[in-house]
Amino acid sequence: QVQLVESGGGLVQAGVSLRLSCAASGLAFSTYAMGWFRQAPGKEREFVAGINWSGSSTRYADSVKGRFTISRDNAKNTVYLQVNSLKPEDTAVYYCAADRTIGITTTSGHFDHWGQGTQVTVSS
Repeated sequence: QVQLVESGGGLVQAGVSLRLSCAASGLAFSTYAMGWFRQAPGKEREFVAGINWSGSSTRYADSVKGRFTISRDNAKNTVYLQVNSLKPEDTAVYYCAADRTIGITTTSGHFDHWGQGTQVTVSS
């Protein structure tokens, strides 16, 4: 049974940083590309960041470039999202997802497995 469990969210003030984690089990983690998405109230789920199977390639949404960093530790079956200089518009539920293709995809429908999400709320 595949499980993706996110953690690290919370209620923070604008300008601070968080590190979100996603621990994976039940899949050959090092063969999957991983992604982070987010969904704000009343909005569609959107791509935030993606990383290929080895960690050698990453991709970001324009809205988070320069502030967010995705990384992975295949030995720990974990993918991370370092989120810096948080803004109120970053408030959303953040989801990690696994795609069994090794390259990066930004389309949510291509992902095979999803976590339950972790809430990030940024106050001004």
